[in-house]
Amino acid sequence: MAEYKLKKTKIEEKVVGTYKKIEDGVVSGYKNIEEKVVDIYKTIEDKFVEKFLDKG
Repeated sequence: MAEYKLKKTKIEEKVVGTYKKIEDGVVSGYKNIEEKVVDIYKTIEDKFVEKFLDKG
């Protein structure tokens, strides 16, 4: 028995393309925020270690 799929339309391609652009923008923005938060955390951690801990 043959399997069938709907044919892709120009409207579908535009909608999916637009969605992917939006998704890429959100993911990119999230990654930038994540990197900044991690950098701030590392800075705080380094300063804490420097102030309160001795290397063993």
